[in-house]
Amino acid sequence: MFAVVLFLLCAASSVSASTKSAAAGPRLHNNQLYKFSYTAEVLLDKAKGSKEGGAGYKISSEVNINLVWRDPSSKDDQLIQLAISNVKIEHVSPRSEKKNILQGSTVESILGKSKLAALTKPFLVHLKNGKTKAFYSYWTEPAVIKNLKRGLASLLQFQLQTGKVVENDISGRCTVQYQAAKDQITRTKILDTCQTSESGFTTHSKVLGVGRKSSSVTVFTLEDGFIRSAVAEETHSLAVNARRSTAAKVVSRQILIKTGKEAGPLEVAGKDVAGVVKSIDGKLAAVGVVAEKVKSKCKGCPTLFEHWQAEQKQLEPASLSKASAPRSFLALIQSIRKASKDEILKVLKSASKTSLPQVVDAVTSSQTPESLDAMIEFLNFTDAKGLVLQERFLYACGFASHPNERMLQALLDISKGKIASVEIKESIVIIMGALVHKLCLKGGCNLPTVVQVKKMILGGPDSTKVESEVQVYLLALKNSLLPEAIPIFTKYAESEVGSYNTIALTALQRYDVSLMTSEVKRTVNRIYHQTHRIYEKNVRVAAADVILSSNPSYMEVKNLLLSIGNLPHEMNKYMLSKIQDNLRFQLPASKVIQEALKDTVSHNYDRFSKVGSSSAFSGFMAQSADLTSTYSLDILYSGSGILRRSNMNIYGASKDAMLHGLQVAIEAQGLESLIAATPDEGEEDLESFAGMSALLFDVQLRPVTFFKGYSDLMAKMFSMTGDPMNVVKGLILLTDHSEVLQLQSGLKANAEFQGGLAIDISGGMEISLWYRESKTSVNNRGALVVTGNVTVDMDFLRAGVEVSFETEASLDFITTVQFSEYPFLVCMQMDKATFPVREYLTKYEHMSSGKSSLLRKQRKLVVSGSEFPLHQENSNMCKRVFDSSW
Repeated sequence: MFAVVLFLLCAASSVSASTKSAAAGPRLHNNQLYKFSYTAEVLLDKAKGSKEGGAGYKISSEVNINLVWRDPSSKDDQLIQLAISNVKIEHVSPRSEKKNILQGSTVESILGKSKLAALTKPFLVHLKNGKTKAFYSYWTEPAVIKNLKRGLASLLQFQLQTGKVVENDISGRCTVQYQAAKDQITRTKILDTCQTSESGFTTHSKVLGVGRKSSSVTVFTLEDGFIRSAVAEETHSLAVNARRSTAAKVVSRQILIKTGKEAGPLEVAGKDVAGVVKSIDGKLAAVGVVAEKVKSKCKGCPTLFEHWQAEQKQLEPASLSKASAPRSFLALIQSIRKASKDEILKVLKSASKTSLPQVVDAVTSSQTPESLDAMIEFLNFTDAKGLVLQERFLYACGFASHPNERMLQALLDISKGKIASVEIKESIVIIMGALVHKLCLKGGCNLPTVVQVKKMILGGPDSTKVESEVQVYLLALKNSLLPEAIPIFTKYAESEVGSYNTIALTALQRYDVSLMTSEVKRTVNRIYHQTHRIYEKNVRVAAADVILSSNPSYMEVKNLLLSIGNLPHEMNKYMLSKIQDNLRFQLPASKVIQEALKDTVSHNYDRFSKVGSSSAFSGFMAQSADLTSTYSLDILYSGSGILRRSNMNIYGASKDAMLHGLQVAIEAQGLESLIAATPDEGEEDLESFAGMSALLFDVQLRPVTFFKGYSDLMAKMFSMTGDPMNVVKGLILLTDHSEVLQLQSGLKANAEFQGGLAIDISGGMEISLWYRESKTSVNNRGALVVTGNVTVDMDFLRAGVEVSFETEASLDFITTVQFSEYPFLVCMQMDKATFPVREYLTKYEHMSSGKSSLLRKQRKLVVSGSEFPLHQENSNMCKRVFDSSW
């Protein structure tokens, strides 16, 4: 037994010794000078490439490498020297003489004498077990030169064993996978794991966001323990999720090939690396292998004020329906993000009265500390005359692509001060709810300001008896989507105030199905079936919407079906239409509905033959591999044929994410006296009212009132012009993505994707007692521009590619009701006008001397206009309406 143990110990000792002597990484021989050719290049192009080639540059040189010092106790602890020489700079793709901006230039004239001298000055790398422990260069060297050297140093780092490790190199701290074979090593860097100091930002919504696919693979071939060749290729492709053809790519390559070997300098004596480095050159310092930030200086670029002067005509109201408006808006945002507070204030104070609201949109959307400070100083919330600018500021905060705690704190501070306008007071609270939601999505739910605002809005509904104030807090909670608000909505859904019911129920419908507790489900069923008391029709159908969208049980659906026939006349028709729409459009509840319909008690002619004007219909607006856009139109009338509720929704789905792009809801009540009709059950004492509520890009806006009270109704009826009332108008930053792509070669690519929308949503309600006709309209006008710009700026050379698309579109929804006969004639129309889609590709290269090259391509598509289909009954009714109007 003793002999066996002794044998095992000896075997383990011999394995340990052999492992220790085996090379962990590259090993250089003493008194040898290794000679290499080296190329680092970067190419920028559209994602699928182009026949004329991409923009970008290739830097080639010779590189000499030799061993300076080795730890006597470890052959894998080495200090090596690298020296770059014979530098050349060329275009990465072939160019004609006319397009070759480098023609006639020397490397010295491109780089400058000092930068060239710095690049060719030798530097040191400390390799231990194949990993870079330290990078030694000179603090005074330009950051761009040090980064190029770091790129070369990072190419020497590898290990000889297969496995996954975490390494530090120029890209940061990254997870790397090695695959070892005979005389060949493959290194795959998992770029998404790299931790760097340069963090960007992106839009909170995936539908409006930008996706990136990246890869980095280096293949080493070995000879006599060191590199014979190293070929690295790194690719980054960035695309707009909703339109993946708007995409750009960056391809970075490094090629190191051994050209020879000759006698070189002997090792330097020394105890440790620090002492050896000091003995070689006291000015050499360990400057870190991770890339430095490079600040690019824009020579000859216009100031913010000069930029504004060039763009201001495009931001006048007359231009807001054109694509030039959001394009100028995006360009102005880029300038504002580089500007000081005083520069921003200068533009705000100089803008014309008509263009100023658009400037407020741009400044607020910039989301820098300087732009926020400028806006707070510029706006005077104690002045009621500034309502338009104040509301534009608040809406831009609500639509902010990447808000921070500071923005929320600013709104909280404003809310505690003196505010002249009641509407602004309400909007501030509502928008704070939207900011809480976005900050929580980013993991900031426990930030001090967020906690403070959460406490305020969660306690708000029970802190006041004023109806308008309770509504505002409920709308803020609806925006926040806080799980803690669900019990509050559940409570207010059964309130005796109709407006509370509607807000609470529509808020519950926005939550994920997994949060719909049994208590919520019991509550909405009690409301629909009027277990405890009678509710208004629009409240009951809102409860039905929650039931059908919350993974209903078989019995819940069966009870809904059994109720049809016992409901008020128009509600019967609405619920029947809702059930049929679920089945036709295969909405989530359709399978349970199909199961329940097998029972003839709930599925029979008596129930499914109900007539009326109310309806519910869903359809596709657009379908592509990238984006699916759907619409829904729900119309509920009173028994007298007057509009009770109209609800239009547009959704976008992309990359397993959903965006509620638009909701415009028009409500009317208490109008039966106009035509001497009898109100429905539970609606006998309702005050005359009509108003509109809009939800835009997941943000609930402050509702708009057309009239309230009989006297207000009569005054406005006689003064009605038929002109729609504005709900929201302005410029919105939809897509906002910025990141720095640190390439292994030492170059950096800056990626900026922005999407801007000029939007004008208005709605109106017109009633003619003379012609016994009513008309409601929702008009949507918009111009959209999305641009993606990827740039590599080396200070002395700049190359980039820009991909973009733009469109201008309109969508009108009109409901006409003729109540000169009974049953009333109701016609709904949803029209999309013909609109263009223009795509652009721009590639550019620029030298610090001023020489530049530009290539621009354009493609235009025309999308035909159409009237979106609704149910067949509506088509039949519209024929009768227009025939009778003739």
